[in-house]
Formats: sequence, structure tokens, C-alpha cells
Amino acid sequence: MKKSKVFLLFVLGAFALVSAQKKKELDKKAILDMCGCYEITFKYTETFAPEIDYEKKLDYTAAALEMALPIITEKDRISIQHLLVINDTLVIKHWRQDWEYENQNVFHYDKDNNWIFQTLPKDQVKGQWTQKVFQVDDSPRYSGSATWIHADGKHYWENKSDSPLPRREYTKRSDYNVMKRGNRHEITSFGWIHEQDNDKVIRKDGEEDLLLAQEKGMNTYTKVADERCQAALTFWEKNKGFWAKVRSLWDEVYDRQGNLTLHKSVDKMPLFMHFYPMEKMDAGPVAIKETIDKFIVEQTTGDEQGK
Repeated sequence: MKKSKVFLLFVLGAFALVSAQKKKELDKKAILDMCGCYEITFKYTETFAPEIDYEKKLDYTAAALEMALPIITEKDRISIQHLLVINDTLVIKHWRQDWEYENQNVFHYDKDNNWIFQTLPKDQVKGQWTQKVFQVDDSPRYSGSATWIHADGKHYWENKSDSPLPRREYTKRSDYNVMKRGNRHEITSFGWIHEQDNDKVIRKDGEEDLLLAQEKGMNTYTKVADERCQAALTFWEKNKGFWAKVRSLWDEVYDRQGNLTLHKSVDKMPLFMHFYPMEKMDAGPVAIKETIDKFIVEQTTGDEQGK
């Protein structure tokens, strides 16, 4: 009886392992399905405000052509670099998303260009993928951990995470300072959709968050022939070495627990403006590190934070 029970447990364990491996492969396929050349439409509309005198802002719509390029494909990590293509010739390095399997190290946006780095319990992230989103200069934006779902013919991942104001608003608005992003990435027959249900929040020390307004966002990625994004591939082949150095030096900053606060600008310019001329001259690690260090306001460890 004991031997049969042990054998049964062994069989069940083996079956669970195989199922987990198959699930992980489905997850990786879904993530990689977000790569390629896409025509994108961005649409946002404010849907609700708790105060009746709030003046709803105008809807936002835009369109773009973008290449999503897998620059790292490892067993437990996939990194996708997004490259904007303008008029089929001009290329701008856009955002980056890293996906890490059963990752414990995350960063959460607080406010005022401050992020809190922490370690999640191992059992909390079992079977999950962390999406880490980075700015155009590879500085942090937001991250969140959740499970990819494959059911009823659908493949999606969704998570809620605090972030800075979106690029479409951060130079235009000062009536809120944190966006609580409800992110849903769903793979479709034509490409993928990034659906958002966002809270625009006022956050102050020692006070509860105050909801200013809510909005719905729908970013639709329609896959087109990779030839449409040839300029992006040429750009990346030329500049990927520089940005690999940038990522490596940021990784040294991110290997931490506690707070990371960054200046919004130095010498009246944001970080990405400093990097543009450095990209053209393929600057070395010393110059890149010196530039990043100028933007770091404070670096506190978890122990220091608790003192």
C-alpha cells in the first residue's frame, strides 16, 4: 500500500511538472507573439470622476508604426525593445519591456520620481511572470507580477501597478501625480491589444490616495510585414552595442533594495536628451555611468529605509 501511494505521488508530481513546463512554453510563446512590426492606434478617454465639478479632459488618439524586437531570449527572461519608425526613415528608441519568470525582485513607483525596490516571497510569484517596463532611456517606469492565462481560446496577462504620469500627459498636467495602471495584454489573431483601466491619483505623504479621475485606454497592435520596419532593424544593428552598455549600468543600479529617486532633468535636459549625442558617438561605460549618476538623487537600502 505504501509503495503504491509513493508511486502515485511520483506520477502526480511528474504530471504536474510536465504541465507546468507546457504552461511555461505557452507563456513564452504569448510574450514572443508581441514581437514584430506593428501599426498601432492609441485611444484614451476619461470615463469617471468622483467630483461632479471635475472637467473631463479631451480624448487622446494617436497612431504609429513600431518594431518590437526580442533582444534577449533566455530560459526565464525575455526582453523586448520597442522602436518607433517615423516616415519610414526616422527611428526613435521607444520603451522596453522585460518579462521574467518567477522573479522576486520588483520595483514599485511611489511618487515624485521615486521608486521602491523590494523582494517578493518565492511562493507569491510561483508560475508568474513579472513585466518590467522601462523608459526610453532605460530608467524605471513600473513593474508587476501576474499569471498568463490560456483559456477559452484567449491568451492574456493582467496586472495593476502604480506608475508615473504617461508621456502624453506628464508635461501638460499637474493635477495628479500617480497613475494606477490596470494593464491587460491579450494576444489576438491580428496582433495584440494593450487594454488599460487607469486611475489618476493624487498621492501625498501621510494621506490616503485621492482619486481624481478614471480612464479607459485601448492600444491596438496590428501586425504588418517586417519590411515596413526595416529602418528600425538597421538602426538597432548600428546602436545596440551602446544601449547594451546602458542596460548593464542600469542593472547595477537596480541590484538593490530600498528607494531610488531620480532627478527629472539635469542641465535643463531629461536623461534621454543626454543619451542622444552619446548614442551617436557610441560612448563608453565610464561616460554613461557618470551621466546616470548625475540623475540619482538618493539611494537607500532596505535597512537604511527602516532606520
